[in-house]
Amino acid sequence: MPLVDAEELQKHSSPDDCWLVVNGVVWDLTEFAPGHPGGADIIQRYAGRDASRAYNNIHAPSLIQNELGDTKRIGDFDAASVSRGSDILTPPESPAAPPPPTAARDAGRRPLQTLLSTHDFEQAASENLSAKAWAFFSSAATDCITQRANEAYFDRMWLRPRILRDVRDVSCRTKILGSHVSMPLLASPTAMCKLAHPDGELVIARGCERGGIAQTISTNASFPLPEITAAADIPFFFQLYVNKDRSASEKLLAQAEQAGARAVFVTVDQPTPGKREADERVKADAAVLAPTPNGAKARNDAKGSGLGRTMAGYIDGGLTWRDIAWLRRVTRLPIVLKGVQTAADAVKAAEHGIDGLVLGNHGGRSLDTSTPSVMILLELQKMCPDIFERLEVFVDGGIRRGTDVFKALCLGARAVGMGRPFLYAANYGPEGVEHLIEIMREEFETTMRMMGCTDLSQLHPGLLNLCDVNHWYADGAQIFPARAKL
Repeated sequence: MPLVDAEELQKHSSPDDCWLVVNGVVWDLTEFAPGHPGGADIIQRYAGRDASRAYNNIHAPSLIQNELGDTKRIGDFDAASVSRGSDILTPPESPAAPPPPTAARDAGRRPLQTLLSTHDFEQAASENLSAKAWAFFSSAATDCITQRANEAYFDRMWLRPRILRDVRDVSCRTKILGSHVSMPLLASPTAMCKLAHPDGELVIARGCERGGIAQTISTNASFPLPEITAAADIPFFFQLYVNKDRSASEKLLAQAEQAGARAVFVTVDQPTPGKREADERVKADAAVLAPTPNGAKARNDAKGSGLGRTMAGYIDGGLTWRDIAWLRRVTRLPIVLKGVQTAADAVKAAEHGIDGLVLGNHGGRSLDTSTPSVMILLELQKMCPDIFERLEVFVDGGIRRGTDVFKALCLGARAVGMGRPFLYAANYGPEGVEHLIEIMREEFETTMRMMGCTDLSQLHPGLLNLCDVNHWYADGAQIFPARAKL
């Protein structure tokens, strides 16, 4: 590759001829910029400049090479050619500070061993993450009613302990979609984990390996899928947002199969982005987006600065049940629908031969006042209990304690997923993720013993007192009897 000096770089500083530097390499993004889901301006404002700092703030160094290959790589940048006073290395806007070095991050942070619960991890993250990262991770749709209800409705289900049973030896091992795991807990897909830690999703993978659980990798991950799956020896699943450009999704599915993913979790509860006001209010930085087919970057516009909103620009809002056949044609992986919210759709999924369901509402991030996750699970128990024999059912949203895991499994879930807590734990590196898993394991095993159970096969709805929530569906069926039918 040729060496590109500063004078040559600056000749290509217009929208029609757009070169920029990322980590010492000059790239031609002229053709890519107009189709960029986050808007061409984010790339074009760096034309003729070094965008390394902004890029590295949120993306893996290898991501640009992984997606563009050598076709758009012009050559190496000759940094010695930059004259004094040149603005080539100066960002056009001041980007948010990149994640600080480990020593700096650790300096003012609570010691890991003082964190005793998921709530402690959340509090520590609120104190330590950047304002934009915290807003993006913690935000939910409009008034956050569903986000709060996801947790609150677990608290309205009471446990009915059984006594005088030998509970010295407890096993919480299980299988998820054919893969053995140490407990019924799954790291849910979360976008842009690099905002929490420089090693992003690699941190979660390594922590999950130590804890013996599976990880689901987001379409909008900070690192390329093969790098994440190479970081740990655990079951990996791939979460797919279907792209308006179906060929881009087909490419990702092929990559997922090649990288060893065990299943594809197709997100179906976000045909359009939800309104997350906390994310919109915190001004976005000017960081350039990694050029991936599905990526997007927050930008400041008349609606605000929502990273979640602009990152969803490529998602196909026209996805229908007919597209299940297309998915079956383009991938051999088991298909799980992520974001099912009614018994009627659960039954329809089974009729379409779907392998699994994730019941949930995107952590309350899509449609506010939609049903709390655990109540969707209860609806399936009441209206189509046979569904649990036809496919694997998972629940995601509001799980914060080992008792929550226990209640979900009593109601038929194969396992539960957690998203935000893993992001908050990732801020502490693999050790933080491992610590979070062990907290959840200890709480779950304690609940098993207190309930007189030694194996997951012993869990059933009779171990729960549901008087505080049972009427919720009975009333609905009386008021709307025709609509309550499947």
